[in-house]
Amino acid sequence: MPEPTKKDETETESAPPPPEQKTQQDGGTGKDKDEDDTSVSTPPADGMSKPAERKDSVWSIGEGAPEESEKRDDSQMSTLFIEKPQSGSVSVGGNITFIAKVEAKDLLRKPNVKWFKGKWMDLASKAGKHLQLKESFERHTKIHTFEMHIIKAKENYAGNYRCEVSYKDKFDSCSFDLEVTESSQAAQSIDIRSAFKRSGEGQEDAGELDFSGLLKRREIKQQEEEPEVDVWELLKNANPSEYEKIAFQYGITDLRGMLKRLKRMRREVKKSAAFAKVLDPAYQVDKGGKVRFMVELADPTVELKWYKNGQEIRPSAKYIFEHKGNQRILFINNCNMADDARYYVTAGDEKCSTELFVRDPPILVTKGLEDTNTYVGERVELSCEVSEENANVKWFRNGVELSNDPHSRYRIKVEGKKHTLVIEEAAKNDNATYSVMTTGGQSEAKLSVDLRPLKISLALEDQTVRLGQEIHLKCEISENVEGKWYKNGQLVEASDRVKLYHKGRIHRFVIASSVVDDEGEYMFVPDAYNINIPCKVHVVDPPKLHLDGLGENNTVTVVAGSKLRLEIPITGEPTPKVVWSRGDKGITDSGRIRAETYPDSSCLVIDAAEREDSGAFRIALKNEAGEDTALINIKVVDVPDPPQAPNVTEVGEDWCVMTWEPPANDGGSPILGYFIERKKKQSSRWMRLNFELIKETTFEPKKMIEGVAYEVRVFAVNAIGISKPSMPSKSFVPLAVTSPPTLLAVDGVTDTSVTMKWRPPDHIGAAGLDGYVVEYCFEGTDEWIVANPELTDKTKFTINGLPTGSKILVRVKAVNAAGESEPRYHPQPILVKEVIEPPKIRLPRHLKQTYTRRVGETVNLVIPFQGRPRAKVSWEKNGSPIDKNQINIRNTENDTIIFIRKAERSHSGEYDMKVEVENLVDKATIDIQIVDRPGPPEIVTIDDVWGENVNLSWKPPKDDGNAAITGYTIQKADKKSMEWFTVMEHYHRTSATINELIIGNEYYFRVFAENMCGLSEDATMTKESALIAKDGKVYKYPVYNDFDFTERPMFTQPLVNTFAVAGYNATLNCSVRGNPKPKITWLKNKVIIMNDPRYRMFSNQGVCTLEIRKPSPYDGGTYTCQAVNTLGEAEVDCKLEVKGGLSFFRLLMDGVPPHIIDSYMREVQADKTEGK
Repeated sequence: MPEPTKKDETETESAPPPPEQKTQQDGGTGKDKDEDDTSVSTPPADGMSKPAERKDSVWSIGEGAPEESEKRDDSQMSTLFIEKPQSGSVSVGGNITFIAKVEAKDLLRKPNVKWFKGKWMDLASKAGKHLQLKESFERHTKIHTFEMHIIKAKENYAGNYRCEVSYKDKFDSCSFDLEVTESSQAAQSIDIRSAFKRSGEGQEDAGELDFSGLLKRREIKQQEEEPEVDVWELLKNANPSEYEKIAFQYGITDLRGMLKRLKRMRREVKKSAAFAKVLDPAYQVDKGGKVRFMVELADPTVELKWYKNGQEIRPSAKYIFEHKGNQRILFINNCNMADDARYYVTAGDEKCSTELFVRDPPILVTKGLEDTNTYVGERVELSCEVSEENANVKWFRNGVELSNDPHSRYRIKVEGKKHTLVIEEAAKNDNATYSVMTTGGQSEAKLSVDLRPLKISLALEDQTVRLGQEIHLKCEISENVEGKWYKNGQLVEASDRVKLYHKGRIHRFVIASSVVDDEGEYMFVPDAYNINIPCKVHVVDPPKLHLDGLGENNTVTVVAGSKLRLEIPITGEPTPKVVWSRGDKGITDSGRIRAETYPDSSCLVIDAAEREDSGAFRIALKNEAGEDTALINIKVVDVPDPPQAPNVTEVGEDWCVMTWEPPANDGGSPILGYFIERKKKQSSRWMRLNFELIKETTFEPKKMIEGVAYEVRVFAVNAIGISKPSMPSKSFVPLAVTSPPTLLAVDGVTDTSVTMKWRPPDHIGAAGLDGYVVEYCFEGTDEWIVANPELTDKTKFTINGLPTGSKILVRVKAVNAAGESEPRYHPQPILVKEVIEPPKIRLPRHLKQTYTRRVGETVNLVIPFQGRPRAKVSWEKNGSPIDKNQINIRNTENDTIIFIRKAERSHSGEYDMKVEVENLVDKATIDIQIVDRPGPPEIVTIDDVWGENVNLSWKPPKDDGNAAITGYTIQKADKKSMEWFTVMEHYHRTSATINELIIGNEYYFRVFAENMCGLSEDATMTKESALIAKDGKVYKYPVYNDFDFTERPMFTQPLVNTFAVAGYNATLNCSVRGNPKPKITWLKNKVIIMNDPRYRMFSNQGVCTLEIRKPSPYDGGTYTCQAVNTLGEAEVDCKLEVKGGLSFFRLLMDGVPPHIIDSYMREVQADKTEGK
C-alpha cells in the first residue's frame, strides 16, 4: 500500500521542514512525531495581520537565496561599516543580539539601516515581542550603533540574515548566519485545536494532518500572543447552547465532527501484524487541494483495499493508486467537502483508519470598518467586505454580540460579500466601538454621535428703551428646538406682562410696557445644547433739572465767610451723572467748594464763601437717554480789599505828606472813606489819626518826634465793613540836614588829579550821615561840577581828569535823609601840577640784619618805598643783575617783592635795591643766607688710650652747610656688637676724652658735625679700634685662621616640569647658593633670554624666579637656570608645556594636572568678577 506523504514546502517557506521521524505503528500518532512537527513556530509579531498578507509573516523559516552569497562577497569591501554583525548560535528559548556600527564623521545625517531575513523579508515590520531593533549615537566618538535583539529564539529562526546601510549614494551590506540549537527543556505542548482551524492556504499539495499547520499562525489582528486555552475543557464545562459560540470564537468549523472523530482517535489501536506503518490519525487539506495517504505493508503480497465511509474506492481521475515497494499510496485530487469523511484501508483481516478534514478557506475581512462621525437623528451605515459571499459574520457593540432581531434598532444587511450594520436614527447613546468577526479575521471602528452643530442665524441684540416703551427680543437658530429664557441667571416664565413666542426656528421675548426693574442681562438657551444667546436691556429716562426755587437769572447771593449749600432736585433713569464746573475747571466731591450728589438731587456746597467764589457755576446732567444743563450765578459780597501801601512824598521836622491808591476791589459795595494809622517803627502799637472818614487819598500827619522812624497805613471802608489794613509804608524819619564838613584841605596833587581830605560835620543830627558830595569849578567860572556821581562815605576823594596847569575851586557837602548841608569851601584855588617826592626805601626791621632760610623753604620779601612821580626800582645780587629765571621780582607804585619758590644755597648773597625818581636815588642792601646741614668731620683719630679713657681728635668738616658749626656729637660702638651709643652731644671742641669704658672691650668711635639745621647726614668713624686693657697684664691674642667661605654654585632646589595655561602668567622657581655670589642667567632651549619684555627675572636670598607673562603655546620648551662664579658653574632645567583649554574637562583630558586647572579656573572667575 502506498505510504502517505507530507506536504511539500510552500511558496512562503524558503527551506524544507525538518526531516521525517519514524512513528510507532501503534495507532500512528507517536509522541516523537508530534513534538518534531510542533517545534517550528511562527516568528514574533506585535499583532494580527490580514490573511492576504500571511505569506510575508513567516519570516524565520528557511535559508537565504543563492544570490545572497554573491552580495556577501561584494560587501567584504566595506565603505560604511566599522563593525559588522557576526554569525552566532543560540539555544531554543535563549536570547541573542547582533550589532552593527557606522561611523558618522563624514555623514551629515543619520544613515538608513535595514535588517533582512533571507533575501527579501524586511524585519522592520516584524518587530515585537520576540524581535527588537534598537539604535543609538555616541556623540564623543561620532558612531551610530544598530542592534537586533532576538528574544526566546525558536528553531525556525535559524537561517541567513542581512544588514544593509545606505547614505545618499553610498551603500554597504553584510550577511551573517543564526544557528538555533535544540534546548534540553521539555517539548512544547500540542495545540490540538489548531488542527481544526481553517487555513487560508489552498495549495494542491496541502492536506496531511502532521500538525505542522499548527506552526502557521493566522493572526487577523496584530496583538500579543493569547494564553493557551483548553477548548476541550471549555466545551466540557459549557452549556450545549454555548458550543456554537465557542466554536466560532476559536475558529472551529466542524464542531460535531471534531467531537466525534477525536473521540475515536483516543481509542487505543492494537498493534497490527499486517501493517509495518499505518495511516496517520488524521489528515487535513484545504478545499480544492490534494491529499496523499500512505501505508507500508509487512507482506507486499497481501491484498489491500481502500474505503471511504464504508464504500470501497475505485481508481479514477480523482482517486489515484500508487505502489512503491511495500508502500501503498492513495492520492485524492481536487478535494471538496464531500471528501470530508472517514477513510480506512484493509489488508487481509486487519485494517487501519484515519480522518480527512477538508477545510473551507477562512472568511477574511477584505475591507474593514471605518471610524464614523455623525449627528443625532442621522442614518448610520457601518460596512465591511469579506472574502466570500453569504459568509457567517457576527457583529458586536463594545464586545456584546448584536442580533438581527426585527424589533432591534440595529439592522444587519447582507449584499453578497458586503455586510452592513444599519442604524436608522442615531442617538447619543449609540457612541460605542463596533466590531465584525469572521472565521479568518475581524475589524472594528468607533462610532461617534454628536449633536448637530447649532448655528445662530440671528443673535439677540442689546437694547436701550425709554421708560414705558416696549421691550422686544428676537433670535433665530438653525434647529427647531425648544428653549428657555433667563434674566440675570433666573428662569423667566410667561406671564401677563411677559410674552414668550416660538415659531419654527424663531424665538421672541416681548414686554409691552417697560419699567425700571426690567433692566438686566437676558439670555436664551436652546434645549439639549450647551450654548446661550445673551443680550443686555437698558431702561432709560432723560435727565431733568428742577430750578423753580431760584431767583431771577438763577442768581444766589451770599455774604463772604458764610456757608452756602445749594440743593438742586434732579430726575432721570438710569441715575444721571452730575458734573458741576466753573469755567473750564470741574468741581470734585472734596474741598472747600464741592459737589454732593444724591439719587434725586445734587448740592453745591461752599464753605466760608469768599469773594473769588462769585461767578457762574454750570451743572450738567447726562445719562443714556440724554442730558440737561443750567447756569447758576453765585454773588459773594465782602469788605473791600486793603489799599496799596501808602507813599510818603515829603518829610519835615515833625510832619510828612502821604498818598495812596483806592483798593482794586470794593467787595461788591462802593467805598465810603478811609481810616489812617501811624506807629513808631520799633513799636507794635498803631494809633488812629482820624475818627471821621477821609474821602480823599491824601493826608498830612503831624506832631511827630524828630529823629524817630515812623510807618503809616490805610483802611478802606464800605457798607459791609472795614477792610484789612494796607501794607505799612516805607519807614521815614522827621529830621533836618547836618552842619557842613570841617577842615577841608589838599592831600595830594598830580598833573591830572587833585586829592582832597576833610573831617565830618560837627553836628550830624538824628538823621545821621549818608555820605558826601564833592564839587569843583575852574577859576573864573561859576559852574560847579559834581566829582562823585554817587555819595562817598569816606573823608578823602580824588578828582581825576583835570587839565594840567589849571586852577580849581573845591567844595564838599554832607548829605543825609533830610538833604544836603551847607557846603564847605577850600579857601584858595588849587594848581593842578604834580609835586616831586624824593624816593625813600622803608626797609622792614627784620631785613636790616641777615635774612636766613633753610634749603627748600620759600623766600617772599615785601619792601615798601615812596617816591613820586614814577619811581623806578632795580635789583642786583653781589653786584650782578638778578637771573629772573631763578628769582621772581614784582614791582608796584608803593612796594617791590622778591620771591624764591624753593630756596637753594646758591641763592645766598647780598641783594642791592635801588629806587630812582628823576635824579634822586635811594638804596638798600639785604643779606640773604640759605643754610643746610653740614658735612661730616674730615678725619677722626685715636690720640691716646689709658686706663678706661680714650682721647679723640678730628678736623672740622669741609662743608659747614653755609652756617657756623655749633657743635659735634660723639658715639661709640663695641666691636663685637657694633651697636652705636651717643656719649657726647653739642660738643664744641675738635678733641675730646671718652671716659668710663669697659676694660677688656674694644671700641670704635664716630663723630657727627652740627649746625643750626641739625646733624650731618653721615659721620666719620675711626679707622682703628681702641682696646681697653687691664693694668699689669698683657693679653695674648689667639691666632685664628680665616675661614674660607668661598663655595662654587650649587642648586639646593631644582626646577620642576610645569604646565601653564595660555594667557595666564607662569613662574619657574629654584634656589642656589655660592660664594662669591653667583651670576644668574636664564636660557630657553639653550638660548639666553635677554631684553625680552615678556620675561621678568628675580633673585632674592638665593631664590631665583623667572616669570613668563601671559604665555602662549610658542613659549613652551626647555628652560635652564645657570649660576656662575669664579669657582665654577651649575645649571638646572625643566620643561614648560603651555595648554590652551576652554573647560575643566578639556584641560583634564589634555593631561593638565588638577591643581594647575584649579588655579586657572579661579583666575578666570576672578577676571569675570572684576569685569562686572
